[in-house]
Amino acid sequence: MNTEELKTFIFLSKVKNFTLAAEQLFVAQSTVTNRISELEKEVGKKLFSRGSKTVKLTEAGEIFLRYAERILELQSTSIDEMNALSSHSRKFCIGAINASYEVYVKPLVDKCLKDNSVTSIKVMLGHSLDLIQNLQDNMLDMVFSAIPLKRAGYACDVYDVDRVALVCKKGMSHFPDGVSKAQLAKLPYLMCDLTLSDAGVFIRSLFPKNHIFRLDVDNSSKLIPYLENGLGYSFLPYKLVKEKLESGTLEEVKLKDFTAPNVSTYLIYRQDYDIKRFLDNKFDEE
Repeated sequence: MNTEELKTFIFLSKVKNFTLAAEQLFVAQSTVTNRISELEKEVGKKLFSRGSKTVKLTEAGEIFLRYAERILELQSTSIDEMNALSSHSRKFCIGAINASYEVYVKPLVDKCLKDNSVTSIKVMLGHSLDLIQNLQDNMLDMVFSAIPLKRAGYACDVYDVDRVALVCKKGMSHFPDGVSKAQLAKLPYLMCDLTLSDAGVFIRSLFPKNHIFRLDVDNSSKLIPYLENGLGYSFLPYKLVKEKLESGTLEEVKLKDFTAPNVSTYLIYRQDYDIKRFLDNKFDEE
């Protein structure tokens, strides 16, 4: 299989139409058809089921899609790595969930960019499970994750422990003595991406099964503008909203008859990786 076949396969999986794929890839429709046909021959499975106007991935196609995306990402990463050698003496590839990036990774990146000019940094934001997979595929050097990894050959350190705070717009809370579980379940709650952590499981347990949240955003930092506009309440890592609380933009709501669990951030890396070099800002050492 070649790169163009994989790119065509991934693109077709998104647009689900051979004609549209050909138009947007600027090739003949027969080229798209031939590329998919050759790919299916190589893998020995049908990757798409054809309808009259659209196509959709088969079960085998769904599985292969994940690997195709990783193959292309690995290729891109290897090229970037080789190119970096010519202009930078060191390159760090960091993966982080959004909340961890804002609180922990950005300050490290800022310091690196400010203090030296010989280091290249690549940052990948995403979900913990996807980032951990990219680490195991050697696409990342380290991952700041909401969930731990227990696997031989990898170190998993608790980088920090934070608490989660229930917050809303300053002056919006009607619970000076604290909000109860029963009251919380009736509030306009804005859900964020803590679902894979113990804190996320706990938060969802506070609401009825299959509860429809007023807003469900796949990025905790993106909830903050909605909270500032008075559109609801949300549990967020305290350090993520600390500045907003101190400036008076947001306020913390006390919990009356329950307590929220802490949320841990894990730093995961290969055991032979010199993580101390990055954390100590020794970027220009050979």
